[in-house]
Amino acid sequence: MTETPAPLFDRIHSWDLRLFERTAASRASAADPFLRALSTSANHSRLWAVSAAALSVRPGPNRRGAVRGLLAVAAASAVANGVLKPLFPRSRPGSEQTPLVRRLLAPPMSSSFPSGHSASAAAFAVGVALESPAAGAVVAPLAAAVAYSRVHTGVHWPSDVAAGALLGTAIALSTRRWWAVRTEDPADLGHSADAPSLPRGKGLLVLINPGSGSDDTITDDIAAALPDAEFFEPKPDMDFNEQLETRIAASNPSALGVCGGDGTIVSVAESAVRHSLPLAVFPGGTLNHFARDAGVADVASTAHAVEGGHAAHVDLASVAVDGSDRVFFVNTATFGGYPDSVRLRERLEGRIGKWPAAAVAMVRVLAAAQPLDITLDGHPLAVWMLFVGNGRYSPSDQVPMSRPSVGSGTLDVRYLPSKPFLSRTRLILAAVTGTLGTSATYVHTSVDRLAVAVVGPDVALATDGEVTADGRTFEFGTDKNGLVLYRKR
Repeated sequence: MTETPAPLFDRIHSWDLRLFERTAASRASAADPFLRALSTSANHSRLWAVSAAALSVRPGPNRRGAVRGLLAVAAASAVANGVLKPLFPRSRPGSEQTPLVRRLLAPPMSSSFPSGHSASAAAFAVGVALESPAAGAVVAPLAAAVAYSRVHTGVHWPSDVAAGALLGTAIALSTRRWWAVRTEDPADLGHSADAPSLPRGKGLLVLINPGSGSDDTITDDIAAALPDAEFFEPKPDMDFNEQLETRIAASNPSALGVCGGDGTIVSVAESAVRHSLPLAVFPGGTLNHFARDAGVADVASTAHAVEGGHAAHVDLASVAVDGSDRVFFVNTATFGGYPDSVRLRERLEGRIGKWPAAAVAMVRVLAAAQPLDITLDGHPLAVWMLFVGNGRYSPSDQVPMSRPSVGSGTLDVRYLPSKPFLSRTRLILAAVTGTLGTSATYVHTSVDRLAVAVVGPDVALATDGEVTADGRTFEFGTDKNGLVLYRKR
């Protein structure tokens, strides 16, 4: 007669018993009090809150990882403790097998399955690693130690820990669906361009805008890297562009450089195009969106490109307001509630990350927004916000987080229609659930030019984060490969 295999759960429990007994029988060591203290420190996710605070000291991938990790911890803890434990009650191991030195002073009384500590540990480690692999590699051993400590202290079966770790990992990975991971890879530019090689920066006129929020040492860094460059700091009480044009006429430079924020960059870029000069960008603003996207986010690499004559073509977008002269932009142009949303997001993103800041800003601005009646290439619409980006932004079905291309000659257009029933509520739910791409409340398209007319009074247009004009008709276009940018190959 063939023996009937033991049910799956019986086999898992047998495996749990063997591993648990082997762990309980291991010799006492200096690790015992450490693991007990570590396990206790993870109660109520205190350990991960402290770790997130340490990672958040400086902005960038580590801070984004800390925010993503904490969001994943909150979700993993809610599912493990609020859903799965009541649904799948399981008795915890008996404490009598665990040596006294390892036992927790206040062992938990809830269901053993799954391990909430392991779920939170895995969620935090994976969430951090999605944004910063290096920081994730540091956090991972700590998370693994917390997970193992739950068996070592005798409060969980090994399978509880394994299930919790799988749950936390899955939830952390799922955050990518509603908060895309920002890539640190630079955007694709246009084809290579001819640009003069300027050893030691000779022939380069660099405009410095100290009011852009830059680090005071960056000017010294540029001067050290390109000691023969000419530096120019415009007077704050005089017209910025007039001063720049006067200096160009007097210096007759071979190339222009700029150290400032995105608003400063676009002004100098406009002059560079007008005089057919290549542009060297040094990140001197608070956020440096263009410099980061275009891959010119550090002084050394830009200086190397200037000296070697390495450059590529870049798109430069523009908009004519009420038929007047065109306003150029290197990042985005927006109107409706979007300018207010961008300003609020930028105030918050340094503390909580770009996607959470964008979500908070969207909710707050939408709550007070009024629909804007427009025509889009002749088609009547009512919208809450409209976004026009220079180049191609990603992802297409979520809040844009990065820019894969700024040399394709396209405008990235996104708007939020106000006509669908309960559009604001549906929009927020779509953003939270990661279904923006299929929602009627979020429209995305790519074009090479766009005509927008506002039905009603003038509205404010914001380009590259600054309000630049008021008007009723807006003609957007892009000068494909119109700007030559120094960038290291």
